[in-house]
Amino acid sequence: MSDMTPVLLVLAGPAGSGKTTLCERMVAEVPGFERIVTTTTRAPRPGEVDGVHYHFLTPETFDAKVAAGEFLEWAWVHKTGNRYGTLASSVLDPLAAGRSLIINVDVQGVESFRKAARANPLLAKHMGTVFISVSIPELRMRLQGRGETETEIAHRMETAERELLEIGKFDFVVDSSDRDDDFEELLAIWRQVQAKTGGK
Repeated sequence: MSDMTPVLLVLAGPAGSGKTTLCERMVAEVPGFERIVTTTTRAPRPGEVDGVHYHFLTPETFDAKVAAGEFLEWAWVHKTGNRYGTLASSVLDPLAAGRSLIINVDVQGVESFRKAARANPLLAKHMGTVFISVSIPELRMRLQGRGETETEIAHRMETAERELLEIGKFDFVVDSSDRDDDFEELLAIWRQVQAKTGGK
């Protein structure tokens, strides 16, 4: 049955593109889909559970795992001084067990996933990269609608313009229109990635 073919969807796109909502919806509405649990050095917030919301590591443990090559991708978030990353085991173990995964990362994170896939046949076979694209005027409107300050918007627009330059490297592009259409498009992409991995 095609629904049993595991896939890994790696989403990227500008802030305001709706990629987080798409990830949440895939997990909520498509049986067998899980969000990848990423890793951070920040302290848990009230109500957050280790291994559910994040894998919470001390900076020392995080560094040791980076040194041991256990991360597929990781980055400093300079504003907070915390590190975030995706452990290889958080991706490869569920995939090998037949579970489908979805994650949203920045474009540098996607590049790290591509690099890892070149060295890992399981990853290469099951992965599809998806860019959620939004026109610059539409993006500005969405960010204003979220009540962000002009300074924040200017910063995010600058980042978005840089991210849009990476669009050609992605396997699939969703030209964002509205949430339901975007979700339908993502479902179609999921089926295509399944077909590529051998699911009928």
